[in-house]
Amino acid sequence: MITDIHVGENRLALLKNGVEYFPRLLADIDAAHNSIYLETYIYAADRVGREISAALQRAATRDVTVRVMLDGFGSAELPQHWVDELRVAGVEVQWYRRKISPLTLRRARLRRMHRKLVAIDSEIAYIGGINITDDIPPDGSLSAPRLDYAVRVEGRLAGEMHASMRHLWAVVSWANIRRRSRILNWRSARLKKHKMDADVVYLQRDNMHHRRDIERAYLRAIANAQHEIIIANAYFLPGRVFRRALVGAAQRGVHVVLLLQGKVEYRLQHYATHALYGRLLEGGVEIYEYRPSYLHAKVAVVDGRWATIGSSNIDPFSLWLAREANLAVHDEGFAAQLRASLLEEIALGAQRIDSSIWGSQGIWTRLLSRISYALVRLLVGLVGYGSGRDGV
Repeated sequence: MITDIHVGENRLALLKNGVEYFPRLLADIDAAHNSIYLETYIYAADRVGREISAALQRAATRDVTVRVMLDGFGSAELPQHWVDELRVAGVEVQWYRRKISPLTLRRARLRRMHRKLVAIDSEIAYIGGINITDDIPPDGSLSAPRLDYAVRVEGRLAGEMHASMRHLWAVVSWANIRRRSRILNWRSARLKKHKMDADVVYLQRDNMHHRRDIERAYLRAIANAQHEIIIANAYFLPGRVFRRALVGAAQRGVHVVLLLQGKVEYRLQHYATHALYGRLLEGGVEIYEYRPSYLHAKVAVVDGRWATIGSSNIDPFSLWLAREANLAVHDEGFAAQLRASLLEEIALGAQRIDSSIWGSQGIWTRLLSRISYALVRLLVGLVGYGSGRDGV
């Protein structure tokens, strides 16, 4: 059951998976009277994609300004006629870096728009890890939905998120048509700076002013943890500083729990992550692998009073390359909801990694992990990252 929680000037609703997320989103789109901004990494041509498209088209016919930004890599398989239908109905569609060559490792080419954001009438916003796609594919490849979370925000913060989306829309508009006269007055859309200890903080990661905001928020919460850290992350490949922070917390008596991907989705990343298990387990970190379906969540709870939900994985590509957005919430009621959900998933569908069994793996298994990790380090190095103090 979804329970809205008042946190400062905002009302937050924690939403788990598409079954809770999409009905709320569709209702808000149908109630919009002024503007809708939507950003997504993946927009799939499936049942959910069709429902969202129909709702956006209905809004546009009501003279609501509707603007959709799609990542050119993540949404590359969206048929052109879907985009054409949206545009004919009056929906504005933009692509973030539409073309990418598989042969290039240039850093700029690999920067993606990985955010999953919606802003409606500057009053309501959504943030999290859920793409516009059915989390139970009709082909039967998954028997359970992908585990993921989002937050519905109503209040002051929704306006801040709306401003950040307007800013990106203006920047991409200028980049796509190469005419400065079309750019909005982006200075008016600059985000207000809020104290990091505010009740709710909107965190971005970009390549200008917010390069490490999300990572620093994680590290600050880990450093201040006294009792418990629970992190659920789909693609987990943190740098040395992050790993040392987790081990340091465990060694000072904090209960550190990682819920990571159990099903193999991307083999290189999956086995590269395994190369980190040994040191983390030796340091006292508990590791669980989620097995019922794919884990897509990017969330954490610290000491039952700080929580973060968003699009950012803890890996080099999210932390150093992609545009990401997370919410950091300092509220015991909200954190308790997320913590209870994660503990339930761990109890029902996760397998704990035993340190003694893991340490006795065969040589070929260990070799596969080390080679995968080395390849990821090589890729990160080739695009110009990984040489600093927090390299992979």
